[in-house]
Amino acid sequence: MSRLVTWVPALIWTALVLGFSSADFSAENTGSLLAPLLIWLFPWITPNQIGLIHALVRKSAHFTEYGILALLWFRTLTRGAGFRAASGASLALAISIASASLDEWHQAMVPSRTSSAADVLLDSIGAALALIPACLGWRWVVGATTGALLWVAVIGGLVALALDLAVGAHGGVLWLTVPAAGFLLFYRWRRSGSSS
Repeated sequence: MSRLVTWVPALIWTALVLGFSSADFSAENTGSLLAPLLIWLFPWITPNQIGLIHALVRKSAHFTEYGILALLWFRTLTRGAGFRAASGASLALAISIASASLDEWHQAMVPSRTSSAADVLLDSIGAALALIPACLGWRWVVGATTGALLWVAVIGGLVALALDLAVGAHGGVLWLTVPAAGFLLFYRWRRSGSSS
């Protein structure tokens, strides 16, 4: 029974994703909800800016919903069906691409919707990118991301300090954050050297 329970979230999310291709989620309907909110938050916003934000929100939703779909299927296949990570990821990606294709095919049949191969590609990229950390292992991804962000903080902070000094500014909080990021990088390096 517990193995069957792991299938429920993936199946429910798949049904929800496919349900998003209905007329209720057309650009016209989502725009009628988003535009008044944007006008209330930003009274100076232009119709072109509203259109751009609306398009970005819709495309981000594609990317995100298929990333979640792929991760749920990955979890289901690796925990509930006993697949290894690589096989589970491949099958989760295939299910996501098939769902995206079915979703766009369905939209072609709905009068207020349009079908787009570009959306299938965007959905597939969202699914694939979500599966990368799942396959690599979350700890490794978190560690690599933390290290990369610390390097950005040190290098970017040093550049910002140099620019501040060049124009006669005082640098402010950068005098604290850059050394702190450098110390954390040094600490991570020492810790990784002692654990080897």
